[in-house]
Amino acid sequence: MNLHATNLRRVHQRGSHDIVALDDVSLDIRPGEFLTVTGPSGSGKSTLLHLLGLIDSPTAGTLRIDGVDTATLSDDERSGFRRRVFGFVFQSFLLLPGLSAWENVATAELLDGRPLRTQRARALALLDEVGLADRWDHPPDELSGGEQQRVAIARSLMPDPQVVFADEPTGALDQSNSASILSLLRSLTVDRGRSLVVVTHEPAIATSAEARVLNLRDGRIAEGPVPA
Repeated sequence: MNLHATNLRRVHQRGSHDIVALDDVSLDIRPGEFLTVTGPSGSGKSTLLHLLGLIDSPTAGTLRIDGVDTATLSDDERSGFRRRVFGFVFQSFLLLPGLSAWENVATAELLDGRPLRTQRARALALLDEVGLADRWDHPPDELSGGEQQRVAIARSLMPDPQVVFADEPTGALDQSNSASILSLLRSLTVDRGRSLVVVTHEPAIATSAEARVLNLRDGRIAEGPVPA
């Protein structure tokens, strides 16, 4: 899947003031590419991810997915991309308390009315891939931060997405877990032909081997590394 963004701009209104969160950003994301987006807090990193992942819509500019202008998509079509074509991993895990690891992984599929037996088997297989085969029945409060993020990664892969967006996926983890999570994300996405877009403020992640780095400053693409 190819994503082609041209002159993306996102402006938020705060009372009588306009706040430019993203300004004139153009980029391409190709199948199987590993892209890291870095920059200081408030530089527009998460805004860009939300636009690329169809969580939000640009104020101006265009985003094309395999040549289709996303501005022409209906709400249902946009939702379909988010649920079936894209996967998302967030810093705060966003796991549902009281549900087991496998139930967290499979929840969206089960709510869609998909067969319990099939989805349970797939969720357990994904938990095995992220190293949690023996923790499948544990709720989030019985899992470490690194384990919770592994559950979140498994959940993002449940629909077999073509692109995975990860917003500060190691921000709540220590250095050892951060390296492990990044390696896992890469092995389950880029190494299998999926595209991976990681928003991060951590230089070690932003400059990972074979990752293309996009630096943002004040909502615009900056040349060279920017300070965290």
